[in-house]
Amino acid sequence: MLFSYKAIDQSGVSQEGTIDAISKDVAIVSLQRRNLTISSITEAAEGGTFLSKNLSFFENVSNRDIVLMSRQISTLFEAQVSALRVFRLIAAEAEKPLLRRVLTEVADDLQGGSPISKALAKHERVFSPFYVNMVKAGEESGKLDETFLYLADYLDRNYAILSKARNALIYPAFVIATFVIVMILMMTLVIPHISSILTDAGQKIPVYTQVVLAISNFFVTYGIFLLILAVIGGFFLGRYVRTPTGRNMLDRFLLVIPYVGDLMKKLFISRIADNLSTMLSSGISVVQATEITASVVGNSLYAGILDDVSRSVKGGGSISDALGRYPEVPGIMTAMIRVGEETGEMGTILKTLARFYEREVSTAVDTLVDLIEPLMIVTLGLGVGILLASVLIPIYNISSAI
Repeated sequence: MLFSYKAIDQSGVSQEGTIDAISKDVAIVSLQRRNLTISSITEAAEGGTFLSKNLSFFENVSNRDIVLMSRQISTLFEAQVSALRVFRLIAAEAEKPLLRRVLTEVADDLQGGSPISKALAKHERVFSPFYVNMVKAGEESGKLDETFLYLADYLDRNYAILSKARNALIYPAFVIATFVIVMILMMTLVIPHISSILTDAGQKIPVYTQVVLAISNFFVTYGIFLLILAVIGGFFLGRYVRTPTGRNMLDRFLLVIPYVGDLMKKLFISRIADNLSTMLSSGISVVQATEITASVVGNSLYAGILDDVSRSVKGGGSISDALGRYPEVPGIMTAMIRVGEETGEMGTILKTLARFYEREVSTAVDTLVDLIEPLMIVTLGLGVGILLASVLIPIYNISSAI
């Protein structure tokens, strides 16, 4: 239950906030432990006000924020600073309001006697199940400083590899989108004026020019309808891909696109290996590690594979046998995991696999960029050349006839 309270601290400063507790009495006790004198406490709506929900919708905490926060926490824990003091300090220094608010609430929960992992788990929007379970493992092992440093390194690697893959696709997408917009503007604004000149000249128009003029006329006549259709289609397509069926279809489609699909597969395999390696090395069970990885892998197809692996392991099967049933999982990964199962060095093997596929993703990105750049130059050159030729050649013929 969520309670809103007003209180006065030992310095006489008024404070307002919310506290999560199983009952009002427990909430009061938790606040009194913070040396607060309560003036009022009432049950609050879990979702907050309409305005606060809509404002928080536009707030976000980036991966870089979590990396920096994790490194700061690790350093403070290593310096033997108490958990409550750590989160109070980090919250006070946080630049983003959402992160400051979340860390303050975490610190409040810690002061009320909650474990760090349980306090973090209340904020799913900021802390993933993977992050929370790693912290829980750190609490159980007593190595929270190493755990937060490990998390920072992991998130840094994940961010770097994901950014490189994303940036490789953003550039060609931007160039192609710009080319399409320019071509549409040419077809709707420039070509119609040239069309009237060619028609008034009374000379025979080449076939390729007639095709360009016909396309231009089509865009001028039906352009507004095409735009409306594209907006409506995009809206419903966006809603569809948010459904489980639509998301699954999109995820499968991304994996079969030439070159891009190969890059995406390596990216997800790298993420799976890195997640499993990190969690198994921290003492998290295989079943729990695969279930958590399934929830954060970012692809419904691989999430389904990991769910099947988890069920297989629960039934007494091995990870390698379960993964071997899927063509989406490379044979080298299955073979190395089998070696890890036989030698008891699963964490080390998965770490090796993760680094291998990180390099593979980097190589695949470089190859894709090297392939796309000349292909774009040729394609765009042909498009512009055909358009210019279809317009300039008839105009040249008219001027020659004069």
